[in-house]
Amino acid sequence: MADNSLKTLDLHGTTILCLRKNGNVIIAADGQVSHGNTILKSTAKKLRTMYNNSIVAGFAGSTSDALTLFEKLESKLEKYSYHLLRSAVELAKDWRSDKYLRRLEAMMIVADQKNILILTGNGDVIEPDGDAAAIGSGGLYALAAAKGIMSFDNDLQAEEIALRSMHIAADTCVFSNHNIILEKVI
Repeated sequence: MADNSLKTLDLHGTTILCLRKNGNVIIAADGQVSHGNTILKSTAKKLRTMYNNSIVAGFAGSTSDALTLFEKLESKLEKYSYHLLRSAVELAKDWRSDKYLRRLEAMMIVADQKNILILTGNGDVIEPDGDAAAIGSGGLYALAAAKGIMSFDNDLQAEEIALRSMHIAADTCVFSNHNIILEKVI
């Protein structure tokens, strides 16, 4: 049996960034879908809002796998009264232990006003230090840009920081593009 731990942590072909500033939580995604070195689509939507836009989620990895995870997360949110942290932990438990779900190749960032969480198929629910998190092949570029911008430019709003960071990632990562979609937690 192949070791899938690296696949789950190093998914190629997207950039998802989530950040919080002054009470505003923004998630941003590029629109590129790649297969190997070929761009298949440049305007994909990799974000979803849930529970009247009070929860946002983004994915990196296989689209069908991510859609399955979105559905599972939504059912957990309903079951646990839209408590994001509890729902994420319960999803991660299922993802890790269920034979079908364990094969899913995707990562997610989910956020509400209080939490920014990274979910992986290894059963991880990670609440990163600070007010930003990112996944995907361009994620580290976007995260570094966001942290740099947030530490030097206090006048920018969350949306502008996310856009600038995503454009920096798109200029650096060949698996990301400049078709940026933003969603905001309300």
